[in-house]
Amino acid sequence: MTNEVTGPVAGSEVGALLRALDGQRRHVLGALDGLAEEDLRRPVLPSGWHCLGLVRHLTLDVERFWFRAVLAGEEEVIRTLPSGDEAWQVAPETAAADVLDRYRREAELADALITVTPAEAPLAWWPHELFGAPHLHTLRDVLLHVITETACHAGHLDAARELIDGRRWLVLT
Repeated sequence: MTNEVTGPVAGSEVGALLRALDGQRRHVLGALDGLAEEDLRRPVLPSGWHCLGLVRHLTLDVERFWFRAVLAGEEEVIRTLPSGDEAWQVAPETAAADVLDRYRREAELADALITVTPAEAPLAWWPHELFGAPHLHTLRDVLLHVITETACHAGHLDAARELIDGRRWLVLT
């Protein structure tokens, strides 16, 4: 993930939104940088989620869902969407590096779609069974939604990281 947006969206509204999203993605990964495998899997809140589970959620329920399923309507993605809290579960034999790499790869796939899609492009698919009537209608809407959700979860990871080893991502003094 990089802060550089090139091509036809570079100076556009979509480019600005993509830069904001990329900043939140980097925050997610930066908040976890240097944590040991066991710390990435250690629940620190009463709800029981752990950092790797949250990254897997961002991969499947956010990046993959909103861009490849909703925006692009990719049939294979729609057919294989996780249900319930399945996206939050990481098998014990799955390496942390694999979870983090999949997040990076899904972001790259999303970016490839975003950079060729106009801000006003309509969504290809809407999950009525999950959300009822559509409340997002364009790429712009989806980008704003994903930026917000990713930023929220980056904050969760900040709190989890501080509870794990005391490290804080950004300290303004």
